[in-house]
Amino acid sequence: MKRNALKWALVAGLAVLLAGCKKSEAEPAAAPEKKAAESHGSNQDPQEVKVAEGLRKDITMGAPEWAEVSGRLMVAGRVEADETRLERVGSPVTGRIAELRAVEGQTVKKGDVLALMNSTELSEGQFAYLRAMSQAQQAERAVGRAKQLVDAGVIGTAELQRREADFGQAAAEVKTWRERLRVLGMPDEAVARVESTKTVDSRTQVTASIDGVVLERKATQGQVVQPADALYVLADLTRVWLVADVPEQESRTLRVGKTLEASIPALERTVRGKLTFVSATVNVETHTVRVRMDLENPRLEYKPSMLADIRLEEKPERRLVIPTTAVVREGNDDCVFVDLGGWTFGIRRVTLGGEFGEKRVVEAGLKEGERIAVKGGFHLNTERKRASLQSE
Repeated sequence: MKRNALKWALVAGLAVLLAGCKKSEAEPAAAPEKKAAESHGSNQDPQEVKVAEGLRKDITMGAPEWAEVSGRLMVAGRVEADETRLERVGSPVTGRIAELRAVEGQTVKKGDVLALMNSTELSEGQFAYLRAMSQAQQAERAVGRAKQLVDAGVIGTAELQRREADFGQAAAEVKTWRERLRVLGMPDEAVARVESTKTVDSRTQVTASIDGVVLERKATQGQVVQPADALYVLADLTRVWLVADVPEQESRTLRVGKTLEASIPALERTVRGKLTFVSATVNVETHTVRVRMDLENPRLEYKPSMLADIRLEEKPERRLVIPTTAVVREGNDDCVFVDLGGWTFGIRRVTLGGEFGEKRVVEAGLKEGERIAVKGGFHLNTERKRASLQSE
């Protein structure tokens, strides 16, 4: 009996020991499942933020609303030379620059000498002209002698006619070379001087073709230039352009004749006028549309490259707007925080138009009546980013 009782006691103790081991093995296995469940429950959408009690006083709620937008578009502008009044001045002959007499910004008159050049092409043309003149004079004298011989009965009229034909050809060559010298840039008085002195002068002058201002000097002394090279760029600045590049999304209402107002800080002056040109194309690099206004400039006060602030006026239009304080920049996008209920907000990208006072026009991304954070968006975005970092 004692032996059986001891046996059953050992069996019972072994059963208790095994049960304890199974329990201790089961508890560690359950712990990771519990931790995973807790972790899963704490996950949050990185585009949403739950506002804590202490932050709620900094958040003001509101909604997009309709307003009459007066349509004033502000763009940066500048003064430019009128391209229809530009002149590119070069040398009509190949040559080497001996002297430059004009610099950038200098005011010149038509006919003023801008540069002096030495040209073998010009000297060769003068030599050919003098030779043609000499041949023409000889042919003329031969005609005179032939007339005397015909009168004396020494030669026939056929010989006189031949000499007259030679004289006509020589005279034509003189005229041709005279015109060629003019094409090479020699004025009539210089050609007359070659005729009277019978000397060749390789120097030629580059002169201003208009009254204006030297915008650019593109040559240096000693440089060899070709007829296709521009030595100077001149501009008549008595009328200039006021130019602006308008973003393409703002260009739908641009028309020739549209009123604009421009402030020119350098002159502390405001001018008003109308658009005289609106480009029919969009700049592929900047995605802007070029517009301009003609600006009379008799006293040359408006100088090329002066900056201007241009305001383009538009007809009032009923548009959906939100306060500028509601807009948050996220990367290169405009965003707002939309109320999801229960003090939870979601960030949403929106497309906005121009600024009107302290309002921004809503082009896309929001509808009338949607609740948004009109103030405190910066705090919401900071809190959203902080929560997103903690959840990683």
